[in-house]
Amino acid sequence: MRNHTVVIEFILLGIPETKGLETVLFFLFSSLYLCTLLGNVLILTAILSSSRLHTPMYFFLGNLSMFDLGFSSTTIPKMLLYLSGQSQAISFQGCASQLFFYHFLGSIECFLYTVMAYDRFVAICHPLRYKVIMNHRVCSVLTSGTWMGGCVHAIILTSLTFQLPYCGSNEVGYYFCDIPAVLPLACEDTSLAQRVGFTNVGLLSLICFSLILVSYTRIGISISKIRSAEGRQRAFSTCSAHITAILCAYGPVIIIYLQPNPRPVLGATIQILNNLVTPMLNPLIYSLRNKDVKSALRNIFSKRSFTLENT
Repeated sequence: MRNHTVVIEFILLGIPETKGLETVLFFLFSSLYLCTLLGNVLILTAILSSSRLHTPMYFFLGNLSMFDLGFSSTTIPKMLLYLSGQSQAISFQGCASQLFFYHFLGSIECFLYTVMAYDRFVAICHPLRYKVIMNHRVCSVLTSGTWMGGCVHAIILTSLTFQLPYCGSNEVGYYFCDIPAVLPLACEDTSLAQRVGFTNVGLLSLICFSLILVSYTRIGISISKIRSAEGRQRAFSTCSAHITAILCAYGPVIIIYLQPNPRPVLGATIQILNNLVTPMLNPLIYSLRNKDVKSALRNIFSKRSFTLENT
């Protein structure tokens, strides 16, 4: 038997085909990350501070902002560190943690988009029973279900990936620890982990997207039955932000999976869109055309300015 050195840390090689662009990418991604943090913190603050926003729709939106903060923070800070010239090394435990939280928070967002689609379905198709159906208990159960589902999903993928021995090369050809980048470094057969991982992620995305599609099909049928143009416009406006967010989340993923042999740089670009750009856009999508959120934000800033003037 050949002697092998057990891997205790991995080296993240970074974004493919971007050598020499580290400084430009550092300032670009730093700006986007700061906008992501600021936007989602403002949405959370507005929802918590305004009693008018204590409704199921904004409860789920607050959860989405919280998970967007965590999802972008799973991979981006480490990427910014090595883009700034610091160490590209990540410990074995750190790599496992990164993979776990990436899939944990990513799957929760997937579940949450589905729950938000169901909320809009109840609001438009059953408006008189909305408060009865979407009561506090139901909202809590749905939110807890997203947490539990995400946890189970992430535990399965992480345990299958890191129960394998890693005793050869430790260079991960990517900018964070994801399953396709880590599994090729294992010393044993990875076919089971690959099959389960692909099936798990694929089925999760397909089921969630199908349920969202069913919800919005029913919503579309209900809106078409509304006689007044003003009523149809009002009903559509309550869904437009969520539809836009879903397109931003699922669109890039669908594009890359339609490519037979996507280039590594394309795959990295799509994942950066999902990890950084989509969490940054969500606060803008949900606040630009939302009078309640804009009113709550104006109240926060007016109170803040009033306090500063008094001080």
